[in-house]
Amino acid sequence: MKGLRGVIGRVRGWRRGWHERSKLQRIDLYTRVTLCSLVWLFLLTWGLLPLGTVFDRGAWAVAIGATLLAVNVAQSVLSNVNVRPAFEHYRGAEPFPRRRLRLPAVLLVVLSGLLIALMAVNGLADRALPVMAMDVPIAFGIPYALLVPARKFLLHAAAYIAAFVALLAAFGGTGTPLLATALSMALAAVLVISSVRPSGWSLSVMWQAEEARDMQARLAVAEERLRFGRDMHDVLGRNLSVIALKSELAVELAQRGNPAAVDQMVEVQRIARASQQEVRDVVRGYREADLPTELMGARGVLQAAGISVTVEGADGPAGIGAPAAVQAALGWVVRETATNVLRHGDPTHCSIRLTRTRDSVVLEVENDGAGATDPLGGGNDGGGSGLAGLRERLGALGGTVTAGPAGDDLFRVTATVPLTAGRPDPGGRAASDGPPPSGGQPAAPDPGGRTAPGGPPAASPPSPDPSALPEER
Repeated sequence: MKGLRGVIGRVRGWRRGWHERSKLQRIDLYTRVTLCSLVWLFLLTWGLLPLGTVFDRGAWAVAIGATLLAVNVAQSVLSNVNVRPAFEHYRGAEPFPRRRLRLPAVLLVVLSGLLIALMAVNGLADRALPVMAMDVPIAFGIPYALLVPARKFLLHAAAYIAAFVALLAAFGGTGTPLLATALSMALAAVLVISSVRPSGWSLSVMWQAEEARDMQARLAVAEERLRFGRDMHDVLGRNLSVIALKSELAVELAQRGNPAAVDQMVEVQRIARASQQEVRDVVRGYREADLPTELMGARGVLQAAGISVTVEGADGPAGIGAPAAVQAALGWVVRETATNVLRHGDPTHCSIRLTRTRDSVVLEVENDGAGATDPLGGGNDGGGSGLAGLRERLGALGGTVTAGPAGDDLFRVTATVPLTAGRPDPGGRAASDGPPPSGGQPAAPDPGGRTAPGGPPAASPPSPDPSALPEER
């Protein structure tokens, strides 16, 4: 019973590992396993079945046939070991150590010599020779076809076939068997080059496309960082310079006992407050999600991954006419669900539906291929992503989000946001209705009653408590 449970556990582990791979990784694994399996298929058919005739041809024939089979098995094992690094070499990921070809080359020579010796002692029927001759170079040729150019492979194959047939003729081979052997070995070389090289080329192109997408994503992130840095510099550069100059001036005035130093510090305080609000505005603008933009981005990303997408209701009042705060919240839902559809399951279709009721907007994102996996993750991941993060964002607006299986291998995320939701402050409180102060506008009368800088001095207002100011999270 324990053994059965262990087998079932291993099968489940293999299945889980398969589903955790990306589509490209699955294709890569499938291709390599197929080529490795071909080696054993040829060994069990072309390499093993003809040896059934050696048992009635004497002890030498049996001994040579058994040795040939053992060496052929060893060559097949080495071939399987070398397939993966050969693919990596072909697509330029890492070079193939040439010393790893020495033992397979020696085994190929040994196999050829054993086959010729088997024919020399009359241990193999004439009609079986071409079949076994086809199998002998297969295990060596599959990885070798990925390591050298196609023309070089065919030239080496032609030289090997000529040498093998010449040695076979020298040890008694004649006529039709020799011609059939040469033709069958040529067919084997063409079979190897026509099956292995296209597989390697296809995988190489797909991996290059994947690497190009990764590079494009990294460049986009780097460009966004540069843009954010430029915006922050434009916002803070001038104001910080003014603060530094006015602070120096205030120090000099204070050292001279001039009461105008207080006015300079009040101006520094005003500029600092304005700069703080401008920074919040910049960060808030970067963190808001625009629903139409997110819908367009989700469609493009999913379609690029081979997933068909349908979007319903995006052109109606629910997609465009809803308040900005509602669209921003639903934009986060679209962004998060589209990202996680790519990470989990094996979807082929995703549908996004926007509907508007009398007092709320409802967004439904549904995909197939999810099985029992929760594409959003149910745990608390810090409030920035996943189901917990979406619930926090929508909860600040009085909205809700639910996620779960919808039958027939479907998974559905439903987000509902009331149309009366006010725009939240990044810290979770409602934002003020008044316009934010700007560092470029003349100062309003400050809280201490002072008008413009240069007026009669007055008592300095108390410094604001930093903990009372909302923070960007």
